[in-house]
Amino acid sequence: MDRLEAMRVFVEIVERGSLSAVAEHLDISRSKVTRYLSELEKWMDTRLLHRTTRSLSLTTTGKETLDVARELLALEDSLNGIRDQNALNLKGQLRITASYSIVESCLVDVIRQFVERWPEVSIDILSTDKAVNLVDSRVDLAIRITNDLSQNAVAKHIGECRSIICAAPSYIEKKGIPSNAQDLEYHNCLSFSYFGRTAWTFEGPNGRESVAIKGNISADTSEALLAATLKGCGISLQPAPSVKPLIDEGKLVELLSDWKPQTLGVYAIYETRKQVTPLLRAFIDHLSETMNELPIWQR
Repeated sequence: MDRLEAMRVFVEIVERGSLSAVAEHLDISRSKVTRYLSELEKWMDTRLLHRTTRSLSLTTTGKETLDVARELLALEDSLNGIRDQNALNLKGQLRITASYSIVESCLVDVIRQFVERWPEVSIDILSTDKAVNLVDSRVDLAIRITNDLSQNAVAKHIGECRSIICAAPSYIEKKGIPSNAQDLEYHNCLSFSYFGRTAWTFEGPNGRESVAIKGNISADTSEALLAATLKGCGISLQPAPSVKPLIDEGKLVELLSDWKPQTLGVYAIYETRKQVTPLLRAFIDHLSETMNELPIWQR
């Protein structure tokens, strides 16, 4: 039995939730999937999965085996990556998650450059403003805008994200322009579900101040808030890379330029248990170098 391949099948079974799904994904027969699992359980001398007609669940030994199997497969990927790098031929797939603002403003272009250089590389993008579990979502790299990193996160600082307070001309025409940060109390402020929902923090003429805000629209993506802002629904706090072009075009107006919203770090984050393959390391280096060349992502 190819034990490494059996472990790969076992991991796929756990992640996909059924033997049939694994057979379809790996393009092998269901009976072969069953045989791999049976032979692995025979080698381990114990059952790894509780199986019923409707569900699969890990035994205690199965959970321990899953962790080790993932580590061994990651080591194999690392060795394959070293071999490919030595052959000057990076190849394979990366699954990357990032916020909408990063995807639209720079990530797509970064990926375009990378795959043009390494045509045997494919990249799957998961666009979301939520922090996802890298293991459960089978994500190799998360690019996050935050000042609140998990203590267990392995992260590389790759940039800074400034924000801009802005509104559409149509909103300003109706409601006027706030003259200072405290005036936001009298305006309809569109808030982000995961950050600054009830208060915005600024560095103003008199130092740091936090301003309570309220409004009738909140959303879990900056993209939705930007759309509402463009329609004149209220004032919002937006990533500078997303709104600077719209401000230049006159579609939005920057407000309170003497009050600077809190700057957030941009990080490349990857799973602690997973070995960094040459492909992943090469992409992180390329991303970091590219963002360092873009003033809007730096202080």
